[in-house]
Amino acid sequence: MTTTTAQLSLRPPADPTAELPIVPHRRPWRLVAGLAALVLVAQFLHGLAVNPGWGWPTFRAFVFSDSILRAVGVTLQLTAYGTVLGFALGAVIAALRLSGSPILRTVAWTYVWAFRSIPLIVQLVFWFNLAYLYKRIGFGIPFGPSFVSFGTMDLLGALGAAVLGLALHQAAYAAEIIRGGVLAVDAGQLEAAAALGIPRFRQAWRIVLPQAMRGILPNAANEVISLFKGTSIVYVMAIGELFYQAQVIYGRTGRVVPLLMVATAWYVLLTTVLSLVQYRVERYFARGSERTPPPTPWQRLRAAVTEIREKQT
Repeated sequence: MTTTTAQLSLRPPADPTAELPIVPHRRPWRLVAGLAALVLVAQFLHGLAVNPGWGWPTFRAFVFSDSILRAVGVTLQLTAYGTVLGFALGAVIAALRLSGSPILRTVAWTYVWAFRSIPLIVQLVFWFNLAYLYKRIGFGIPFGPSFVSFGTMDLLGALGAAVLGLALHQAAYAAEIIRGGVLAVDAGQLEAAAALGIPRFRQAWRIVLPQAMRGILPNAANEVISLFKGTSIVYVMAIGELFYQAQVIYGRTGRVVPLLMVATAWYVLLTTVLSLVQYRVERYFARGSERTPPPTPWQRLRAAVTEIREKQT
């Protein structure tokens, strides 16, 4: 079978650049910057290892001591209480800010404005000294007699005042985070759900909340981590959390830097755990927007190793 002239004319012309070698773009300064960064990191790690000022023997002696472990427990307790109470109250305030009542919106806005304006340390000291302002708190008729009353001196201890201050402070930020996540959901979906006769509670629980969580979670996790580290500020109330306990020990031993490194190591470790939990929760809620959840870091590493092996073979 022979090829006719018409068939040859229908073939696309050969690309003269098809057999040219592909040369990657050279970026020498990027390589120089990377090497310089590696040198600086290596110098820093070398200093950590050989500089006696870091006091690693003292670090090893106290990092898992009973007093430090108890202080870590107090820190986690403050974080858990502040997070749960703060976000529960923040959800209520966010609902008030989204309500149709101008009075409720004004009250919620005033709360957020006040607690975001006052520094946390001032709030903690205020709640710690609540008994100075109000000797007794009662429940009864407004501006009238009280049916039940109790003394504030026995109402709030140091730990209770710290939890109350952290929760109220956290609620102001949590309310704005939740409100922003809800507003990010397309209003047309609520209109469609209402047209289908779905009850309002089910609209909020099954339609709005799962979508809003994708916008709420990153900011909420940042707030939880900030609260975890911010618990160190309760040292002004002489509560035995991690930073306060490290201060007590280095005040007794004079080994300031090693004890600060003990506190730093625990903060870094627990913040990493919280970040991993955040990643897992975000990946769970990402199932609603992506058919396939994003790969985990371990899956990405395995895929990269597999790709390298395939190229070598």
